[in-house]
Amino acid sequence: MSYAIIRNEKLTRTEAKGSYVHNERRTKGHTNKDIDSEKTHLNYYLKKNELSYIKEFDRLKKENDLQGHMRSNSIIMCEMLFTSDKEFFDKIGEKETKRYFEESYNFICSYKNLGEKNIISAVIHLDEGTPHMHLIYIPVIHTKDKEGKEIDKICCRDFWKGRDSYRQLQNAFFEYITSKGFELERGLPVEETGAKHEKIENLKKITNFENTKKVLDNIKLELPETPNINDIKLIKLNREKVEKPKDKLINELYQENRILHKELSKQVKLVDKAIKYEKERKEIMYDNKELHNEVDKIKSEYEEKAFDLEWKYRSKIKSLEKENSHLNKIIDKFYEVIEKFIKWICKKFDIGEEDNLIRDFEKETKINLDSEKQIKHEEREKGWELER
Repeated sequence: MSYAIIRNEKLTRTEAKGSYVHNERRTKGHTNKDIDSEKTHLNYYLKKNELSYIKEFDRLKKENDLQGHMRSNSIIMCEMLFTSDKEFFDKIGEKETKRYFEESYNFICSYKNLGEKNIISAVIHLDEGTPHMHLIYIPVIHTKDKEGKEIDKICCRDFWKGRDSYRQLQNAFFEYITSKGFELERGLPVEETGAKHEKIENLKKITNFENTKKVLDNIKLELPETPNINDIKLIKLNREKVEKPKDKLINELYQENRILHKELSKQVKLVDKAIKYEKERKEIMYDNKELHNEVDKIKSEYEEKAFDLEWKYRSKIKSLEKENSHLNKIIDKFYEVIEKFIKWICKKFDIGEEDNLIRDFEKETKINLDSEKQIKHEEREKGWELER
């Protein structure tokens, strides 16, 4: 039975330009030899992009107020490939093939509440060996900002959060598409295919390799049946006769076949290991990239908070300095008024020199008109009381 195939690829701005050129058939000299230019007019859209993928992204980001800090190497969009094998599409016919892609489009519109508004383009290619759909979308998550406000944010890391995110996608698509009446099997797990992080353009190469393994599994190493010599009538033609089949040659060919089969098995195992190691390497590289992104995010948040804190402290210090300056002016003005008041009292009541008046006041009240001296005096007395 045929498989329900869905693949996802993450795209930076640079990679998105390459996908646009291929999907929109923007070049005459196709590197993909499977493309039949005479059938390109059969291609059609479920959602047509009016601009290039990059310009559509910039437009949608602005129109839909999509949040998220984008760097030059950030993942800004993803590309999904929906397909099966040629036998499946030949079997269901043109009308059902169209419905298959329409249902696939409906599936991704509702997957993780993505929404059709965040899909940039959905084009079906019928000018290659097997019909398939390229669907370009922006990985938008619905979340809240620091103030608790509902926002839509571009974040591929959170959209595909978790190591089994692609497995969940495969399961969800298989359940959805089979519920719509299409008889398909679920795609093989990534542990067997090793296709988790493969580029979409390499999918055919992987598929060919899987077919090679299937052929190898179906090879039966059996000796051919040798004809019974008794069943062969001797025929004499021009003194020639039919000779006994050469069993020795058959056995030699059989042994050579066994050796070739063994060697081919080794090669398949070697490729399997290479795919496994490549998969592990890509997972490590992906995790490392995610870690760097997380560090950059923490660093950015820390720098932002540090800047805000520094600004608040600077603002507070400036406010206190202004307040202190005002208080100093009040104190200076207070001393100036007191000094004039004392002079006025002495003159008004003919008391004599103001110094004598101040000295008598401080002696009788034990209060110093010099505030600094008075504060020091009070602190000393408080210290003596504590010692007692």
